[in-house]
Amino acid sequence: MHSAPDGRQTGPTRRNVIRTIAGVAAAGAAGGFAWDRMKSDGDGSAGAHSGPGAGTAAATGTHTFERLSAPGRTVVRADDGGTLATFTDGARTAVLTGASRTFSEPRTTEATVTTDAWVRVLPHAWKRGDEKSAWFKDWFRKTLGDNSPDVFAVAFQYSSAGAPAKHNADGLRIAGTAHFGPRNAEVDNPLDFAYHDEQSDFYDYLGTEWTFPDGSRAQPERARYGDVDCSGFQRLVWGYRMGIPLHNTNTQGAGLPRRAFAIAAHGPGRLVIPHTGRDQATDLGVLQPGDLVFFAIIKDRPDFIDHCGMYMGLDDQGRHRFYSSRSAANGPTLGDLSGRSLLDGTDFYARGFRAARRL
Repeated sequence: MHSAPDGRQTGPTRRNVIRTIAGVAAAGAAGGFAWDRMKSDGDGSAGAHSGPGAGTAAATGTHTFERLSAPGRTVVRADDGGTLATFTDGARTAVLTGASRTFSEPRTTEATVTTDAWVRVLPHAWKRGDEKSAWFKDWFRKTLGDNSPDVFAVAFQYSSAGAPAKHNADGLRIAGTAHFGPRNAEVDNPLDFAYHDEQSDFYDYLGTEWTFPDGSRAQPERARYGDVDCSGFQRLVWGYRMGIPLHNTNTQGAGLPRRAFAIAAHGPGRLVIPHTGRDQATDLGVLQPGDLVFFAIIKDRPDFIDHCGMYMGLDDQGRHRFYSSRSAANGPTLGDLSGRSLLDGTDFYARGFRAARRL
């Protein structure tokens, strides 16, 4: 049994799903859940075991749309009650159920993440009622049967454990093993989070000049070619590869700002775990695969966000694991060098976990 994209366990029968929903509703106003059901108009849907990566087109039939809150979202259910997809109000991140995949990194951890969640990017932010629109019916029909790389697959095209180079039609290397940054001569311990220097953005990895929508330009540094720091990695995946707009400041603007603290505060989408200060975030039940997670890891600054990653879901030990570009691994990692990549517990990154945003 796998976790559904909406954060609940998928059930084998509609009766179990209805019982679950009734239990949530009976919990009262504290949970804040409100839901309604609506039959689709026969535009076609996949079965409970089909979906992205399954290699099959969407099967004809009906499905239901269920409204949940905290955060407000629309969940698509198959005929047997299984989750097909989750769309969150104000966010472009869509999580669909598809073929199961396992992500691993033996170089840095024995842990693996097996998931049937496929993370896609909507053409615009979701709003309640979009399931009735023509654009959605066409998008959903095509995407349920889509086996092209999703956000997770694209992110792992940069794994520090070794990923093959990919080039575009112009010969530009757009994917392949990424590193974190140049060696920091002032730090001697290779397990120190500052051993490799920060400040490498997506255009440094690409080695190409970049012009932002406001007309500002950024020049790559030769010494940073093939490098991305934590926020630069998220901008590379979500921005350059997946099409979410980027801007070149740490202030409010259209799209992803530059640094982790600015993405947490001003990024697109919606906060699902607000940053409240110095305390470890523990409300992990609201997370879904693909959420950006944020950490305060600077000594003596427990309220300052200085690291970000991508939530992957539960690993094979039932722990909440994330994927981020880090110095000790010298690039993108889900591993445990110089701190385990976990949100729960009392390890280094778990203690520093502060907030989460759904793009």
